[in-house]
Amino acid sequence: MPIYLSMQRVRFSSPDAYEKFKVLFADTRRHLMTLPGFLHLTWWEHPDDRSWYNECSFWTSRGALYDWHKNTYHKYCKSWAANGAIMEDIITNFELVGTRLIRVCPVCNKAEDKKYNLAEEQAVLKEQCPQCGFHFPMLEETPSSFAVFKDVPGLLMNDKEDKQKEEAKA
Repeated sequence: MPIYLSMQRVRFSSPDAYEKFKVLFADTRRHLMTLPGFLHLTWWEHPDDRSWYNECSFWTSRGALYDWHKNTYHKYCKSWAANGAIMEDIITNFELVGTRLIRVCPVCNKAEDKKYNLAEEQAVLKEQCPQCGFHFPMLEETPSSFAVFKDVPGLLMNDKEDKQKEEAKA
């Protein structure tokens, strides 16, 4: 089953609309964490344009994303946004091809480049440097819901990158 990614780029109609949005968005994490197919949500302000906001979410499948769109809380928030709070919302959806983690330890300089299962990203990011034990910095879930994460252990990823290599060999 492929991991599904959704990215939104949003402009609000006014600074006041964004302030109201933050109140609604802060409760989002409570609703997302109940969904079995939710993995990751981050929200940030573009550093070069303070009126441009970006959201990225990861799901265990396209159906899991649709489950979120059927959620009552999400429906009401979307209706509120469409009634004047947002000026523009650009949505792009992707299926995951593969994931890699590249790390260089600042203590011992050990370099790692490895594939990993996105459905278990939080566990992978918590791993220490295998050579010296350094704990890499890691963003925890935030009360604002600007960062919400959850692993789904045991979910087998359909790695399209590996599949393409196998097909090329045949």
